[in-house]
Amino acid sequence: MAETIKQQNEVPFLLRPCVYLGDQVLYILSDLGWMGFFFFSSFAGMFRHPFRFREFVKQLRFIGAGSIAVIFFTALSSGMVLGLQGYYSLHKFGAEGMLGSAVSLTLIMELGPVLTALMVTGRAGSAMCAEIGIMRISEQIDALECMAVDPFRYLISPKLLAALISVPLLTAFFDVVGIFGGYLAGVQLMGVNSGSFFSGMQQSVTNHDIRLGVIKSFAFALLLVWICTGRGYFVQQIRGAGFGAESVSKVTTQAVVLSSISVLIFDYLLTAVLL
Repeated sequence: MAETIKQQNEVPFLLRPCVYLGDQVLYILSDLGWMGFFFFSSFAGMFRHPFRFREFVKQLRFIGAGSIAVIFFTALSSGMVLGLQGYYSLHKFGAEGMLGSAVSLTLIMELGPVLTALMVTGRAGSAMCAEIGIMRISEQIDALECMAVDPFRYLISPKLLAALISVPLLTAFFDVVGIFGGYLAGVQLMGVNSGSFFSGMQQSVTNHDIRLGVIKSFAFALLLVWICTGRGYFVQQIRGAGFGAESVSKVTTQAVVLSSISVLIFDYLLTAVLL
């Protein structure tokens, strides 16, 4: 960093913005290259032997079972809010019977995958980033490489596989609880007919809608594990991160922010392509 500043001071003043811009572009391209290598190495590690089954079960419990509580309350509150707001909007047009369709489609196609990914990122993704970052700055990863142990297969691959299994299941759990919350708000509180609620949901939700939600959940699982563990793995190469505990804290915050933004961007892209 100091060498870069020194080189910028040696160029004419008018050319410094160009030098700064070029330096940033090169840094971003280099970062994308390392993250791409990290992703393919971690994905390939899932098919290498010996597979760490105990670590996989541990991560499955941490990412999946450990997130059930936050997913439950998020889904219940989201479903009840959808039920109330949906009833308020549909009541203006005398279409309260379509409440089940509105709640179920919104949860299955959009809110379920997105909110599940955001909750898992905040709870499990941040912890994974901090764990890998601390292992990097304490040279534990370097020690694994010195012992000829593949750090991607040993550390990242079990987390990636556990997330690919846990996040879609949590998304399905979110959808069920959210629909139940919409039923409580719409049918039990606002008086919508129970039969019309479920019949509308049954008639409107198709296999294509469910498949879109499943594809999104798999894509978001890949994104959150890739970004969170990758930021922690390359903590010493990230500009402005600092050193020691400060670098881990900054990189963890950056990982959560990048993962959340990536989930929202890919949600739009997948919807535009697959809808």
